Amino acid sequence: MKNHAFRLLAAANLCAQSAEQLSLAAVPLVAVLALGSGAGEIGLLGAMQTLPFLLLSIPVGLLTDRVPRRHVMLASETLRAISLFLLLLMVATSSISFIPLAGLGFIGALGTVGFTVAAPAIVPALVPPSQHAHANGRLELARSAAYAGGPALAGALVAWAGASWAFVLAVMLSVAAVLLLWRLAEPPRARPPARHALLEIREGAQFVWSDTLLRPILLTGMAWNIAWFVLQAAYVPYAVRFLGLSAQAVGVTLGCYGAGMVLGALLARRVIAVMPFGRAIQLGPAVSVLAIAAMLGTLVVPSGVLAALSFFLFGAGPIVWTISTTTLRQAITPGAMLGRVGSVFLTVNAGARPVGAGIGAVIGSLWGEPACLWMAAAGFVLQAAIILVSSMNGLQRLPALRAG
Repeated sequence: MKNHAFRLLAAANLCAQSAEQLSLAAVPLVAVLALGSGAGEIGLLGAMQTLPFLLLSIPVGLLTDRVPRRHVMLASETLRAISLFLLLLMVATSSISFIPLAGLGFIGALGTVGFTVAAPAIVPALVPPSQHAHANGRLELARSAAYAGGPALAGALVAWAGASWAFVLAVMLSVAAVLLLWRLAEPPRARPPARHALLEIREGAQFVWSDTLLRPILLTGMAWNIAWFVLQAAYVPYAVRFLGLSAQAVGVTLGCYGAGMVLGALLARRVIAVMPFGRAIQLGPAVSVLAIAAMLGTLVVPSGVLAALSFFLFGAGPIVWTISTTTLRQAITPGAMLGRVGSVFLTVNAGARPVGAGIGAVIGSLWGEPACLWMAAAGFVLQAAIILVSSMNGLQRLPALRAG
């Protein structure tokens, strides 16, 4: 795509996502290996890293529709860089304790919220409508590469050189993202008229809930994220204690999620082109059921290979969901509401994550990590059922772009 502004956005996205994935993989490994944390503590850590999505996505979405989106991303990534630097200081000085780990995870997630809301909202300003799907695919490919390389690299650095080096690299990548965003030129847009914030927020929420295409996407995403974070709360201690995997091997299995995302992102345009658009959206939730079945198989055959296959499928199928649903949302949402509508999805979907992490923490503490796997399986079956019986069955092609 020959578009300088979009290339800067894509490069900044790659750096930011890589920094985030390095830290997200390194922090629980540090907690398990240095502090002896179990599923309960890892679940609480995950809840703290995702709680900002629930608390601040809507206000950030409102801000994104009112101010230049580049400014939102710049401020957000700077905040993440600061939190990563403080994590580096903690690990380098051997001052590791659980509460500061959780607190800095919370602060770093504040930065992630802003970037996640603003990046999809700025895409329609940088590329023409005919290239939205391609642009979304490029952004998701960058995210997929981060998911593929980040966990494996973090596991290798923790095992071979110590956790400090994982955070050194994360800080460098986050700072690089800030510098790239600084060079990004956002086209000017009309300043919206001043209105009461609550009215604007309600307008975005009502738009999503009243739309027969967006509502099932919202509900499916909520169920998927709860199930995913129940699984995430349990996986690292489960892999170490039940599957007998080393820190490096845990990183490799987690990295298979990103490898699946890379393959899915590369094939997404072709998949969407040969299938009715609604069926392409339904593909990801269906593949997620196969993925959790592979993870349940490790209860019978304790195997890192099966766990890796599970994460690969979790990456390959849902990335098609992400690209297709983002493109659909951009097509049917008026431009002046993109930030608010995106923040509604982020609030419900990502805000469901601390719920899932909390459920995983409770179930893991009471009944152990295998019980978390069964709970996650129930959630993945539910999310597939929601989208498979929805109005997506009649959606043959992408609707025409709405003005506004």
